Amino acid sequence: MLRIMPIFGTRPEAIKMAPIVSAFHADDRFECIVTVTGQHREMLDQVNELFGIVPNHDLNILQPGQTLSDILTRTINGLDRLLAAEKPDAVVVQGDTTTSTAGAIAAFYRGIPVIHAEAGLRSHNLHSPFPEEANRKITTQVASLHLAPTSTSKANLQAEGVNEADIVVTGNTVIDALLATVGKEIAFTDPVLEELASSGKRILLVTTHRRENQGDAMRGVGRALARIAKSDPELVIVLPAHKNPVVREAVLPAIEGLTNVIITEPLAYGEFTRMLSLATVVLTDSGGVQEEAPSLGKPVLVMRDNTERPEAVVAGTVKLIGTDEERIVEETTRLFQDAEYFESMASAVNPYGDGLAASRTVAAAAQLLGVGQRTQEFIS
Repeated sequence: MLRIMPIFGTRPEAIKMAPIVSAFHADDRFECIVTVTGQHREMLDQVNELFGIVPNHDLNILQPGQTLSDILTRTINGLDRLLAAEKPDAVVVQGDTTTSTAGAIAAFYRGIPVIHAEAGLRSHNLHSPFPEEANRKITTQVASLHLAPTSTSKANLQAEGVNEADIVVTGNTVIDALLATVGKEIAFTDPVLEELASSGKRILLVTTHRRENQGDAMRGVGRALARIAKSDPELVIVLPAHKNPVVREAVLPAIEGLTNVIITEPLAYGEFTRMLSLATVVLTDSGGVQEEAPSLGKPVLVMRDNTERPEAVVAGTVKLIGTDEERIVEETTRLFQDAEYFESMASAVNPYGDGLAASRTVAAAAQLLGVGQRTQEFIS
């Protein structure tokens, strides 16, 4: 039996790794050794519990005030000892976090093949998103198998010299996870949200956390949200506030106390997917939300100047609007007031997946390790 070690440490990774872990566990060719770093803690544990994932190993690296360098060095050191003891036949890392890059480097140094899920995303700006663009480019250099979610991601890899034979277009496992979760109608722990769910009111769901937006840009986001709320009292803005105090101190002062703004703690994944399904419009700087929301027919306004996920922009369901206060107000207001414009974004086709990405991942890993063949690739 081949030993596969998925390595992840953040909530977004856990969401996208969950279908992969489940698919490996269900295949008797593989022993799946789930390893988490704990780069996130509470949010990571919530996702693992939702999907029934019990890690075999937990490095538990989270420390107050940790820097990116702290995360990288503690993760590499912890994984190096673990890889030496477990001797997996391959590791799987996901996306562009510091955990994924550290996992890839640690495995590479031990001569262990690296399978990179969600490979090939590029913004073509090394500093935006930061540090994700650098992380994923570094991981590409040491990976043996590149699981590109779309044909655009595959083209990015080929342009950088990656052998086409080492690339498989799988679709994105975030769609696998979303489709498995959204139908469960998970109850909100916050009674205010449960009441909102049955109200029939229009909802603007907002998430913001990116490092490059922190400071003046985020203060502008807070002011824009306040203006939107005051100009449309029947609209409800829902903001699950990121735990980072820098984010909260920038965004919340402008909107606290407004009766049609609901500020919550970060929502567990099951609750977030339900809120996403209830939302009318989504305003975000998140990467994963750009993939999830189009699957549910939700127009997405992205508070960034570039994106490593251009497919939905081309399809028309996502629009880049940056962080300018006036632009945020203008674009958000237009979506709520212009029915034709709203429908053009809400009805666009989602290019990110069909719910079969995890099975394609296992098949590609099986071929890499000589025990199977790839299945038909996702056509995006």
